Amino acid sequence: MNLHEYQAKSLLKKYGVDIQEGFVAETPAQAVIAAKELKEKFGSEYFVIKAQIHAGGRGKAGGVKLARSVEEAGEIAGRIIGMQLVTPQTGPAGKKVNKVLVAQDVYYKGETEPEEYYISILLNRSSSKYEVVYSPRGGTDIEEIAGQSPGLIFREEIDPAFGLQDFQVRNIAFRLGVQGEAYKNMLRFLRGIHETAVRCDTLLLEINPVLKTSDNRVLAVDAKVTVDDNALFKHPDIAGMRDISEEDPFEVEAGEQKLNFVKLSGNVGCMVNGAGLAMATMDLIKLSGGEPANFLDVGGGANAKTVEAGFRLILKDPNVKAILINIFGGIVRCDRVANGVVEAYRAAGEIKVPIVLRLQGTNAEEAREIINKSGLKVYPVVSFLEAAEKIRELIGYFS
Repeated sequence: MNLHEYQAKSLLKKYGVDIQEGFVAETPAQAVIAAKELKEKFGSEYFVIKAQIHAGGRGKAGGVKLARSVEEAGEIAGRIIGMQLVTPQTGPAGKKVNKVLVAQDVYYKGETEPEEYYISILLNRSSSKYEVVYSPRGGTDIEEIAGQSPGLIFREEIDPAFGLQDFQVRNIAFRLGVQGEAYKNMLRFLRGIHETAVRCDTLLLEINPVLKTSDNRVLAVDAKVTVDDNALFKHPDIAGMRDISEEDPFEVEAGEQKLNFVKLSGNVGCMVNGAGLAMATMDLIKLSGGEPANFLDVGGGANAKTVEAGFRLILKDPNVKAILINIFGGIVRCDRVANGVVEAYRAAGEIKVPIVLRLQGTNAEEAREIINKSGLKVYPVVSFLEAAEKIRELIGYFS
């Protein structure tokens, strides 16, 4: 589950990490109130207005602006709220901005020049360990730096038995080039973000930039956090931060129906029980000349209700030209699935796209007999090869 910047910063602050303070606003009037409060509490004269969407690259896309007065904060918020922000991470459709973060200006003048760094803690799936990825060159061009100057990207692998060690913290601070009071603040900062990652079960905790201010404070100016969905049962407070408006509506509906669904861009919808069989079925669709329109695993307990919910999700996609249902009857009997398909077909109303149905396993013969007697526009097949040939034939006929 992805979090907005303001939500991620609230977690960091909870574990002792210093952040760029700010308040979220959903209207220009709220932005003005937020700016006034920042001025009173922190003496901020300038304010940074940041679009809150689940995507990076907001600054270059016009989603981050500097306001030089309380009044201007409201004006800029009014322009950003409601806009369709297109960044490299949103795709061409972009994302609608529903709220902004009004944050204090932390790039003030002082004894030294402010410096920006990049620090993230991510789960390395190859080693099953957290690792700190960091660079002395942070900011909006970090992707270019990683590609053009890989020697400026450093890593520290964290042994879960011991956690982030003191020598690793010192290594990171040394390579970032911080000294004096800033060095001490960086050590505390690193321990705080590591504790946040561990306590909150994050898959990714990225701070870009980490700012050393002109008076040697170390702050999280931005924050991107992805929390492991499988751990949300331990964190009801974090689960409550979920913003459904930022998620794919197909996947939201699938989650409500307890279906494992991922929307894709192809022309053949597929419904399968079991993730492994689903991946094989998607390969089958590719080999037949089609493109999978989705990943849909209805699970081992497929019944009329789950099959109908799967039908409705697939049929909402106008690009779907055919549907392939591939069920292996192990835990679930094929005849029950066949009855579910018939009931779901009739409950869903008129289905204009053809359906190829492969049922193998327990009571497969009985299942095929149920389908044949139903009178529905369903093409039963036995083997993967038959399924591929039928999909190829239907795609050519209906395209």
